[in-house]
Amino acid sequence: MLSYIGRRLLQLIPVLLGMTFIVSMLIRAIPGNPAQVILGQQATKEAVAVLNEKLGLDKPWYIQYFDYLKGILTGDLGESFRTRTPVAQEIFPYLAATAELALFAMIVAIVIGINAGIISAWLQNSWFDYTAMVLALIGVSMPIFWLGLMEQWAFALELKWLPTTGRAPSRDPVDAITHFYLIDTLIQGRFDQFVQVIRHLILPGFALATIPMAIIARMTRSSMLEVMRSDFVRTARAKGQKMFIVVYKHSLKNAIIPVLTVIGLQTGILLGGAILTETIFAWPGIGRYIYDAIGYRDYPVIQSGILIIAFFFVMINLIVDLLYSFIDPRIKYD
Repeated sequence: MLSYIGRRLLQLIPVLLGMTFIVSMLIRAIPGNPAQVILGQQATKEAVAVLNEKLGLDKPWYIQYFDYLKGILTGDLGESFRTRTPVAQEIFPYLAATAELALFAMIVAIVIGINAGIISAWLQNSWFDYTAMVLALIGVSMPIFWLGLMEQWAFALELKWLPTTGRAPSRDPVDAITHFYLIDTLIQGRFDQFVQVIRHLILPGFALATIPMAIIARMTRSSMLEVMRSDFVRTARAKGQKMFIVVYKHSLKNAIIPVLTVIGLQTGILLGGAILTETIFAWPGIGRYIYDAIGYRDYPVIQSGILIIAFFFVMINLIVDLLYSFIDPRIKYD
């Protein structure tokens, strides 16, 4: 197991190096000079040239790239062109906001998606099965930006049940300790704030959970149907075991591996693909952070943000691979 983990971690190096190189090339292909964008269109050529030199943009692209790589090796992700703040210091609150939203969305997607898929397989060809699969198809097809706007209109403007934007009430801000607001409010014993943070999570969390929920439900149903036709399931039922035990104890354990693969992929996608949701709900996450950085041609922020997302994506998939061996003893990595 340890040798397998070591090999997978070594494989991270060329993957992340290749990713940083591609991103470095692509962002420099974006029209516009960062110094010109920062200073504005009225800035003189002399002022732009001075800022270019100060930011190191007067060097050849390959020198800038290798300087960035050397910084990464020492834990330095560079300095934001716009705010002049170290990216490693500036990016964490945004990453924490996205991680909190993505984890909330995945918990919703896993709980509802897996149970919907299990019940659909259990009650195959019933009204519940048809309804759940039609809703899953709609969930996969529904644009997140439309769903987010409909949620705001229905639950915030019309019913006035939930807030529309932000992570917490602006009149009672959370004192950030870990920048995970759910944890911070519990540490400080502010259960009233904890409830408010949950209320702010519900609309963007459900909007973000829609697609993975639908995919998980369909995958769970498909996998469960295959397992429930197996001999060991028929034997368990013939012995008189309750259907609930047969489904949730015996069948689910054998059907969960392809579902875990989908969960791992969707979690990684949510960490980097929540830009629309974060924009609609004014959520201060890493997606909006990178999006704003693209507008300012803030190369260090763009490169570091994508590097961190790629790292977590690969690590999540490594964790999922390791879970396989715990669930199914037949899978060995040594």
